[in-house]
Amino acid sequence: MVRPGLAHRPDATELRQAYDRAGSTVPAQIMDGVTFLAGIYLAISPWIVGFSGFGGLAINNLIVGLTVAALAMCCASAFGRTYGVSWVVPVLGVWTIIAPWVISGRPATTATIWDNVVTGAIIFLFGLGALAFAANYRQHEQGGTPREAGTPGGQW
Repeated sequence: MVRPGLAHRPDATELRQAYDRAGSTVPAQIMDGVTFLAGIYLAISPWIVGFSGFGGLAINNLIVGLTVAALAMCCASAFGRTYGVSWVVPVLGVWTIIAPWVISGRPATTATIWDNVVTGAIIFLFGLGALAFAANYRQHEQGGTPREAGTPGGQW
C-alpha cells in the first residue's frame, strides 16, 4: 500500500526502500532496540519491582509495555510503512511517567514511582528519536531535504 503523499510519485517503492534503509542505520537500530527493551521491561516490571496491591497499575504497565515493544518492532522492521505512528511512543512515555498518580487506587510507593518515571523517561526520549526520523521522512516526502539521522546537517 502506498501512502497518499507518495501515490503520485513513480518512484514510491524506491523511496520506501531508501527510508527502510535509513531506518536500518545504527542510530535507528539502537533507538528501536532500547525502546523495545524498555517496553518489555515496563510490561514485566510489576512482577520484578513487586507492585503488590497495585493491580490497575500492573495491568496498565503490561498493556503499555507490550504496545511500546510492538511499536518499536514495527519501526525497526518496516520504518517506511510505520513512520506515521511513531508519535505514539513519546505519548506512551509521558503516560507511563504520570500513571502512578493517575491510576493507583492508593498512594504509590517509591518503587512504583521510580520504576515508572525512569522507564517512561527512557521511552519518551527514544520515542522522540523515532519521531525525529519520521520528521525527516515527512520533510523529504514533501520535497524537502532531510538530514541524515545522527549527523546534524548531514545530507543523504
